[in-house]
Amino acid sequence: MRPRQRGSHLGLLLLASQLIHVGFDNIPPVTLAVLGLNAYLYLFPAAPLMKACVSVQQAYWYGDWRRLLLSPLHHADDMHLYFNMVSFLWKGMRLERRLGGAWFLYLLSVFSLLTGLVYLLLEAGLTELMQDQSYSMTCAVGFSGVLFGLKVLSNHYYPGGVTYMMGIPVSNRYASWVELVLIHVTSPGTSFIGHLAGILVGLLYTSGPLKTLMKHCAGLIPSTYFNSSGITGFSVFGGGHPPYDYSDNRTNYTASYTGGLSEEEQLEAAIRNSLNDRGRPSAPEAPPPYGFNLSEDDRRAEEIRWRRLRRFDS
Repeated sequence: MRPRQRGSHLGLLLLASQLIHVGFDNIPPVTLAVLGLNAYLYLFPAAPLMKACVSVQQAYWYGDWRRLLLSPLHHADDMHLYFNMVSFLWKGMRLERRLGGAWFLYLLSVFSLLTGLVYLLLEAGLTELMQDQSYSMTCAVGFSGVLFGLKVLSNHYYPGGVTYMMGIPVSNRYASWVELVLIHVTSPGTSFIGHLAGILVGLLYTSGPLKTLMKHCAGLIPSTYFNSSGITGFSVFGGGHPPYDYSDNRTNYTASYTGGLSEEEQLEAAIRNSLNDRGRPSAPEAPPPYGFNLSEDDRRAEEIRWRRLRRFDS
């Protein structure tokens, strides 16, 4: 397996800087492990992007279901990885402390698979409704669908308040939907259906049967236990010891590594900077902050890179 040869890895350097600023000791273990896994698979991909992205054509028609596992953990470039992982860092620190490490890991696994499945269902439905096969061939990659599901959970567990998006006050109850449209309008290359799938999975958990079903499945394992929020962890040795409690750490690390900006304010700043960069003729086009649909040019370029690496390996 060869490391990915792409650009200056500025996104990785920025991500490392954020993690150092927050402090590794202040990041819950599951969140830190998922961050590390995504960074590792960017540098050493398990498959080229064209074999990791998920689409109806590849997963359903050709039976390549492993893409449901690969697609959330692979990213189109280092800035794609950076934006997604910084957003995940904020959500992971908050939700893992609320739910417990084992349940959060369980939640991420279920959300990753279900977001891919819902994405396939939506694209298949659009194919039939619009009689357009291009929907079934659209291939998406990245962690952003899962992030939208986590955002629904975050707004559910921490209700109330108002978020400012592009200077417009939006109730946190509707923030996910407004962000869905906002990102699609300002960054057309993003996967609107993938993000929508994440929101729907989040709603299945907060307002539908998913949480109950997950509790039932986890309850089949004798070593699980509950608290007021539901199952929060697994006692590996059967001793009933709770997961590490981060609630005593009352310092607002989120404010420290974001410069006091909320997640939505960071998003607004990122979009504004991206649009400003695109207006400069000498600057390369900045990638959108969340998830990509791979264009035909991306596919050809990635395939050429992969063939070159294989030729060098041989």
